[in-house]
Amino acid sequence: MSTEVWSTELWRLSALDLGRLFATGHASPVDALEAAQARAAAWEPHLNAIARENPRARVEAEASAARWRAGTPLSPLDGVPMTVKEFLVTEGLPSTYAEPGEAAASSHDELPVARARRAGLVTLAKTTMPEFAVQGYTASARFGVTRNPWNVALTPGGSTGGGAAATAAGYAPIALGTDGGGSLRRPAAHTGLVGLKSSLGRVPRLGGLPSPLLDFEVAGALTRTVSDSRAVLALLQGADPRVLWSRFAPGSNALCPRPERPLRARYVERIGDAPLDPVIAAASRRALADLEALGVAVEEGGLPFEIAGLNALWPEIGKIGLARLFEADPDLAARASAPYRAMAEEGARAPATRLAAILERVQALRNAASAAFADLDLIVTPAAAAMPWAAEAVYPEVIDGQPVGPRGHAVYSGWVNAAALPALSLPVDPAPDGMPIGLHLVAGFGQDDLLLDLAEALERRRPFADRWPTLPGKTTSEEASR
Repeated sequence: MSTEVWSTELWRLSALDLGRLFATGHASPVDALEAAQARAAAWEPHLNAIARENPRARVEAEASAARWRAGTPLSPLDGVPMTVKEFLVTEGLPSTYAEPGEAAASSHDELPVARARRAGLVTLAKTTMPEFAVQGYTASARFGVTRNPWNVALTPGGSTGGGAAATAAGYAPIALGTDGGGSLRRPAAHTGLVGLKSSLGRVPRLGGLPSPLLDFEVAGALTRTVSDSRAVLALLQGADPRVLWSRFAPGSNALCPRPERPLRARYVERIGDAPLDPVIAAASRRALADLEALGVAVEEGGLPFEIAGLNALWPEIGKIGLARLFEADPDLAARASAPYRAMAEEGARAPATRLAAILERVQALRNAASAAFADLDLIVTPAAAAMPWAAEAVYPEVIDGQPVGPRGHAVYSGWVNAAALPALSLPVDPAPDGMPIGLHLVAGFGQDDLLLDLAEALERRRPFADRWPTLPGKTTSEEASR
C-alpha cells in the first residue's frame, strides 16, 4: 500500500484499504470509527441519513482493534465501519418499518447482519428509509426527509436512501440495505455508488421483518468500489439449510460456466414507450464504448421477454403485501401512517385471483429470462429513467417532458427482482451539473461473479471513487482539506 493511502483521511478509504491499514498497524478500527463519526457529524444536519446511532460502536471498534493486535481478525474487513438499513433486524437496536412510534431493541441479528457482524464489521448507525420500504424516495413520518449529498435539495432515491446518502458523503464505506425493486441500484445511481442486487438465494434472508414484496427483496450493500462490493458479498453469501433458495444459489463455476466465446450484451435503452432523461441516455451510450473495448459484443434491441403484464400488476404487489402484514400484526397497522393503511385496505380488497395472476406472471418471467440468458450474457440498461428529483416528492411526475406515474423512474429495475437475477448499478460519466448517473448491468441467474468481473473492468477504465460531494457552505478546496 502506498504512503499516499496511509496519509489519506480514513473516511475517504475503501473498506478493503481500511482493512489493509489495520493489518499493517498504520491505523486502527477506533481511528476509522472516529473519522466516520466526525464525517457524519459534519454532514448529518444537511442529509438526515441516520435513523439511530449505535451506542456500542466504540466497544465494537475496540474489540476489533484488539483482534488485529493479536493477529486474529475475523475477516479482511474486521473493524470497517458500516451502516445498516433501519428495518434490517440488528441486535441491540430497534428495527422497524420506519412507521411512527417507538420500538424495543431487537434481541438478535437477522442472517445477513449476523454474517457481517461475525466478520467484525462495526455498526456505526442504522439509516433512514421510507415507511415499509415500498417507495423510491426516502422520507417518513418517523424520520423526516433524507437528502442527496450531491445536491441537498434532491432525493438520494430509495428505499435504501439513507444508506446511499451516508456512504456517498463518507460516513462509512459500506451500507447494508435491501433491494426489492431497485432499492439498492437506483440510490446507487443517484449518489455515485456501486449497488449490487445478487441472485435470489445467494445472500439468504432469515430472522428479519416480513417483506411485503413476495420473495423479491434481497439483502446487499452499497459501496464506493466494485472490489468492496465483491468483498461484502463474500461475507454475506453462502447456503443455509434453513433457506431453500440458498441451496440452489451458485457457488461454483460448474454450476455457472463462463462461456468460451466473446461475451454478448444487449443494450435496452427504452422499456416500451416509457420516457428516459436524455442526459442519462447520453451517459449510458458513452459507457457502451467501454464495454466494447473490453471485448463484449453489444447489440441493441428490446428486452427479450415480456414484462408489461407484470409491470401493470406491480403496484398491487406492495398493497397485497401490506394487507397481509397488517392482518398478521394489527398493532403495526395501528402505528402505520395513513397512506400505507390506505394501500393495505386496497390490497385487502384484491381478489385471490389477482395474487394468483401475479405469481403466474412471476414464474413465466423467471422461465423466459432463464431461456433468454442461454444466448445472452448481459442485458444493459440505464439504472434509472430520471435524474434525482425534489427530496420531498415521492416520485418525479415528468420525465423528458412526458407525464409519468409512481414507477416511471423505476422501469428498468423491478423486473430483475421478479426474475431472480443478479444486477449491478455502476457509476458512469456524471451529468453536466456533476450529478451522478448509473449504468445497469443484468446477468443470468447465478452469474454474479461474471457481473462483478465486468463491472470491475469497467471501473478501471473510468474510476469514480475519487469524486466526493462538497459540504454545503464549503468550497471544493475547503472540503478537500477536511
